[in-house]
Amino acid sequence: MDTAEFWSIIEAARSAGTPDMPFVEALVDELSARTKADILCYQERFDEMHDAVYRWDVWAAAYLIGGGCSDDSFMDFRAGLIALGRGWYERAAACPDSLAEHPAVIAAAGANDDEAVFDEDVNYAAGDAFKRVTGGEEDFYVAWDEYAAARDCSGQDSVDMGEDFDFDDPDEMRRRLPRLAALYLLDTPG
Repeated sequence: MDTAEFWSIIEAARSAGTPDMPFVEALVDELSARTKADILCYQERFDEMHDAVYRWDVWAAAYLIGGGCSDDSFMDFRAGLIALGRGWYERAAACPDSLAEHPAVIAAAGANDDEAVFDEDVNYAAGDAFKRVTGGEEDFYVAWDEYAAARDCSGQDSVDMGEDFDFDDPDEMRRRLPRLAALYLLDTPG
């Protein structure tokens, strides 16, 4: 599965999503219509996209949007970036501060909602689809480990996170992420 096909799955799920069918359910449906091999290939691309935004500047954006951000929450944020679709994912990857223009981020800032972009369930969509396709007869994680070992899917060990900086320093956050800081650092001097 190439990157274009990966994003076509994400976009198909985004198009199928409704208030009664959240994105992740539509994604599981989309993946469940595919083979086990396709689901494993999807997971490989998902991990590549997920790992590509494992960076300090993206984490800082998550920290502002989420009112803090643990390493587990940062996994959910990166999954949420993928769920936003290719356009927003690529914008955020190029410039995390551009998330200040996303309607959900703007709305969340105004409502003091720290859930915008974070989407834990997207991390598990491939496993849920695999379970559905196999009727629960095969374990996704066993199949994934075998697939990953055969393909050398090494993950984030090779990711360059960029320059680390203090997320609790409002001046530093304003300097690095001025638009997000303008939305989220309203009660700090600067």
